[in-house]
Amino acid sequence: MSAGKILLDDCLVHLRALVSYDTQNPPRAIGTGGIFDYLQSQLPGFRHRVTDFGAGAVSLYSVRGKPRFLINVHLDTVPATPTWTRDPFELLVTDDRAIGMGACDIKGAAAAMVAAARASDGDCAFLFSSDEEANDARCIAGFLAEPRDFDAVLVAEPTKAEAVLAHRGISSVRMRFAGRAGHASGASAATDSAVHQALRWGERALNHVESLAHHRFGGLTGLRFNIGRVEGGIKANVIAPSCEVRFGFRPLPTMSTDELVETFRTLGPALPVDLEQTFFGASLPAGDTAAAETRRLAARDVAEELDLPIGNAVDFWTEAALFSAAGFTSFVYGPGDIAQAHSADEWVALDQLQQVAESYVRIIDHGRH
Repeated sequence: MSAGKILLDDCLVHLRALVSYDTQNPPRAIGTGGIFDYLQSQLPGFRHRVTDFGAGAVSLYSVRGKPRFLINVHLDTVPATPTWTRDPFELLVTDDRAIGMGACDIKGAAAAMVAAARASDGDCAFLFSSDEEANDARCIAGFLAEPRDFDAVLVAEPTKAEAVLAHRGISSVRMRFAGRAGHASGASAATDSAVHQALRWGERALNHVESLAHHRFGGLTGLRFNIGRVEGGIKANVIAPSCEVRFGFRPLPTMSTDELVETFRTLGPALPVDLEQTFFGASLPAGDTAAAETRRLAARDVAEELDLPIGNAVDFWTEAALFSAAGFTSFVYGPGDIAQAHSADEWVALDQLQQVAESYVRIIDHGRH
């Protein structure tokens, strides 16, 4: 049996175990035992530190030796949908794929990390976290609150076994308009209705997004934008006294999120009475145009040093941006395709799982200070 096949078989043993742990998020009920006990038991010779940041945000920092690189992976998954055709917590392995809850996003990478660490005696550092799917990055923020010394950070997400050097940021916003209640037969309904204000704002927001279509960075184009929810009013014959809009956007690394939020705030016929940015994630690489390009090139150099194939920039957000914003050279690398993430019967290709596990072995062997 080839070394690669042995590594893959070991990886699947660990993936079967990891999938069996229910780490759905929400409900944010992940504790310090369970999956974290399993990982520690499978990584002998490591120094382990488990930290509970509350609300299901638990991290395990496992270190062996004095490594140059940190590999981060989240263990939480989105909730299983009713459309799963089988038990999501029981791994099914076919000729070309492994099917199970989180197999793609991103327990496959966690299993590959464990298998690689057991196949090599090199220095390595792993950070396992459990709050990525909660839009509440306590684990990474807590980890970065202490001084860290790494040449680069690799964040595992489904990238089809390619190093992704750039991705969009993400911002979620809640905005509220205020109207003046009254009978809908009056001419004032056109301007007094909070719902009318919101709809006019939406049209102007969409037009503004269209005007940014020519902006580019690293193969990405324009601004991704979505009005996800509009809620307000009472009934058809009552002028709406209030309306709440929830929208999100995903900027290019060179776009200022603060400037975009302010622009969106002022687009309506009336200013919103309340605006809250409920979630923010920086782009990858973080920083202004010059800094972002410098950091992208530094990440490319590390990926090439580690002999990792370099892929295109992606539209989805990852916690690599948090490490980049903290000053680390960071990129995204893991098995699986984002098209399978968060889906029923999600799966990861076995060839990608083996390829990434082999890459992790190479990184560990290469990662001694």
